[in-house]
Amino acid sequence: MSKHHPTPGRPDPSSPWVFITRELGRRPGNMRTYTRTIPAPAEPALGLETIAVPAGEPVELDVRLESVTEGVYVSGSVHASLAGECARCLDAVTDAVDVEVSELFAYPDSVTEETTDEDEVPRVVDEMVDVEQTVRDAVVLALPLAPLCRPDCPGLCPECGEKWADLAPDHGHETLDPRWAALRERLSAD
Repeated sequence: MSKHHPTPGRPDPSSPWVFITRELGRRPGNMRTYTRTIPAPAEPALGLETIAVPAGEPVELDVRLESVTEGVYVSGSVHASLAGECARCLDAVTDAVDVEVSELFAYPDSVTEETTDEDEVPRVVDEMVDVEQTVRDAVVLALPLAPLCRPDCPGLCPECGEKWADLAPDHGHETLDPRWAALRERLSAD
């Protein structure tokens, strides 16, 4: 029994991120809308190290594929739940992301394909478009680099590592200049 392995550079037609554009033809103005709920991939994670869409969480896509002269224009919205860690106090953070996506996938032999590098504009390959990278880029750009559990999170005490929110208002640590440490030891021995 042989196993089907997608050709490198060719979208996997069984992937939920791939849309078939055959119905659009190369007739500008033809349009199709799609709504899909796709489980978030585990590797690579859909997000940043500090906050991301948890693996397996539903990613809701509501997209429109429109045939234009140079290719297929994909536009729409993405919604997903997020989980991460507060950059100040390290508590768990949950949120949601709602982003708009818009990307032109160039037709083979179009002027756009001939005048752009392969990594500048995605391509329509075998009448298919893979929107995973487009969604990934939009989600990552919308995420905060330093997520917070609340806007006024005081963070952690740099000395003991406890959360400032849990400490008494007069919390502090005695700091002694290391140059006086020997004198303090001598005085405490007396």
